[in-house]
Amino acid sequence: MKISIENETKLIEEILEAYGVVHKEASIVADVITDGDLKGFSTHGLGRFPQYIKSIEAGTIKIEGDYEIEKESASSAMINGNHKFGHYVTVKAMDLAVKKASETGIGIVGIHDSNHYGIAGYYSDLASLQDMIGIVISNTEPAMAPFGGKKALLGTNPITISIPTDDIHNYICVDMATSITARGKLLEAKRKNEEIPEGLALDKDGNPTTDPQAGLEGSILPFGGFKGYALAFMFELLAGPLVSAACGDKVEGTATPDVMCTKGDLLIVIDPEHFAGSMQFKFYVDQFVREIREENGVIPGDREIAMINEHHANGIPVDEVLYEQLTEIANKKELDITAYFEE
Repeated sequence: MKISIENETKLIEEILEAYGVVHKEASIVADVITDGDLKGFSTHGLGRFPQYIKSIEAGTIKIEGDYEIEKESASSAMINGNHKFGHYVTVKAMDLAVKKASETGIGIVGIHDSNHYGIAGYYSDLASLQDMIGIVISNTEPAMAPFGGKKALLGTNPITISIPTDDIHNYICVDMATSITARGKLLEAKRKNEEIPEGLALDKDGNPTTDPQAGLEGSILPFGGFKGYALAFMFELLAGPLVSAACGDKVEGTATPDVMCTKGDLLIVIDPEHFAGSMQFKFYVDQFVREIREENGVIPGDREIAMINEHHANGIPVDEVLYEQLTEIANKKELDITAYFEE
């Protein structure tokens, strides 16, 4: 079973609007989810969509009201997402960060009381598409134990950085969790009734496991040992207390749709025009990329480009369990979604 990029976007919009989401917000959510699948982040694409519907039904994603700017200066702002869709709130926050960076050289926006927002790289890309550097840091509900411990107290706490370039063949972005794998990989394996590879997770007793459920109940390992843990620790604070969001075991709602989301996000945008100059910066970026490629090196973003080409050509694969989940969601609103898919 597969779905085209165009049909995935239309499907998400149709379902969300049937659930009462206004078009401008449904369109953003659909675009972010589709972008996740396009780039190969299936754990944060259509596979995560049923979670959002459960959140709407539980009232933990609010479809009424709007976000609020609580504090603001020339280069910074604090946003209360008021539990709207994380995709919508974060797009608006990044727009604000870009505007401030263009005026002052840097824009920093913190977000609290938002929701899960899909792939972080979508938002950092919004900056690079306007010739700026985009950085996004977030925390999530606990999935990793502190280094040397057993109880999960840190999130998978992702970071993404997107760099502008003048060469249309270069897409430069790193979008990664500080855990060795994203929590979504375990959720996806659980949905598909598959084991996870060895070396990714521990059970609640601190023993290695290939059972995704045991890993979800226990702890995902950090990437790079102590270094990954140390970054996750720092991001926990930058995306938590700094932006009036929770941290540690007080973070909820990024994987459990029936509770209010308490995680936070920190968006940073840098305008090279206020530093070395945009043209000069991009010239040296592209020159460095050429040097890397001459050594047969890989650029952060190459994998995403390969996946985008693959999925534009052949569509997005949808497993049977996910298809059944989507059908059940659609049936509640008397929608027939069969025409969106093909064998």
